[in-house]
Amino acid sequence: MSLPKEPRQKMINMMYLVLTALLALNVSSEILNAFKTVDKSLMTASGIVEQKNQSIFKSFEKKMADPTTKDKAEQWYPKAQKAKTLSEDAYNYIEALKLELKKEAGLSKDENGKEVYKEDDLDAATRMFLSNPPEGKGKGKDLYAKLKNYKDQLLAIDPAIAQELGATLPLNLPLGKDGKELSEKEIKEWAYSFFHMTPTVAGITILSKFQNDIKNSEAQVVEYCHKEIGEVELVYDQFQAIANANASYVMPGEEIIINAGVGAFNSASKPSVSVDGASATPTPDGSFEYKFKPSSSGSKKVNISFVKPDGTTASVTKEIKYTVGVPSGLVVSTDKTRVFYQGLENPLSITGGGGDEKVNVNIEGNGISFRKTGAGQYEVSCTALGTATVTASDGKNNQKIIIPVKRVPNPLATVGGKAGGPIGANVFRVQKGVAAELKDFVFEGVKYEVVSFTLICTGKGF
Repeated sequence: MSLPKEPRQKMINMMYLVLTALLALNVSSEILNAFKTVDKSLMTASGIVEQKNQSIFKSFEKKMADPTTKDKAEQWYPKAQKAKTLSEDAYNYIEALKLELKKEAGLSKDENGKEVYKEDDLDAATRMFLSNPPEGKGKGKDLYAKLKNYKDQLLAIDPAIAQELGATLPLNLPLGKDGKELSEKEIKEWAYSFFHMTPTVAGITILSKFQNDIKNSEAQVVEYCHKEIGEVELVYDQFQAIANANASYVMPGEEIIINAGVGAFNSASKPSVSVDGASATPTPDGSFEYKFKPSSSGSKKVNISFVKPDGTTASVTKEIKYTVGVPSGLVVSTDKTRVFYQGLENPLSITGGGGDEKVNVNIEGNGISFRKTGAGQYEVSCTALGTATVTASDGKNNQKIIIPVKRVPNPLATVGGKAGGPIGANVFRVQKGVAAELKDFVFEGVKYEVVSFTLICTGKGF
């Protein structure tokens, strides 16, 4: 026998009911729109996966017709079709649930024939998935059973599929204690976590999420079956002798490395080649060609994407170095590095065969100034980033090079010469503060003064 409630308890219960009613009335339009946006994205993603699956099935048909892959295709194609059939059945089951949920929320059509329903209804999903008849439909346990049965049947198509994909399928369903089946109570808790007091539009989004998991699970199984057939081995029918050097111009005493061999090409499957991001031009023999006129020494990154004999693709990047020589009798050289640094006095040497007095020098660029410091010696100052164009002439020869202007590297904050890691307490105590150092910088004497720093200490004793 229940005891009569005190007036205070009655008031608390009444306030709870009022608060629940206010919550139901105040599901903001922003939240509803967010769910609709997510639902639209999920359905778009499912459509993209479906297109991918269709492409793989077209490839299956080609492999069935190819004598070199027919035997394996006949083994794996039916298994891929089984995965497709199971997925379509589960997907359509959830699609029917979405329509039923909309009807539960008062589905109708407006004057334009567009579907409308109570998107913010907090009771529709609860009644449909959690409440048992006659108050509701108790569809939550049916949904869990359908998803679990789908996953079990999908993995049962072939033992190799279960071993390879069992732990990675997107459709992740919880298990009970010790990996056993969920109890009826645990299944209800699973449904409760998704559909209790959930707005209708959110419930539909959750169902779309399950549909997306189904499509991705199907894609993994179908792709695995396709991969097991194996790719058709490419026949290389073009050959060419290849010889490349790591540098096209060196100074006396420096080493040149030459790589030589025979390159094999497939005329029906040419690679893709780019040089520093720019496409190279294919030639009739299957190789590629890239032409350019450098103004100074440097290197180029060559990226080659190609099909390997097993049909898979690979990508390799190689560096091609080159040196640009200067006309005899006139030499322009940066003494310390191949670049100028902003804010520093950058040394530059220019010598001519006819003597220093016959050499005319001009350096142009944004924020560039220079002065002569001695015979054939100059200092270049740069206040802006960009490039400096150095032009030199000795009356017989002209030389023009472009030198990039870069920032001085950021200094490292160090304590006791260390930029990080452990440091002995006795060493740390005698430090005067934090220093700023440029490690391995080509210019000597570039120093930074630390104006301030913040010390943060953690652990016991602070």
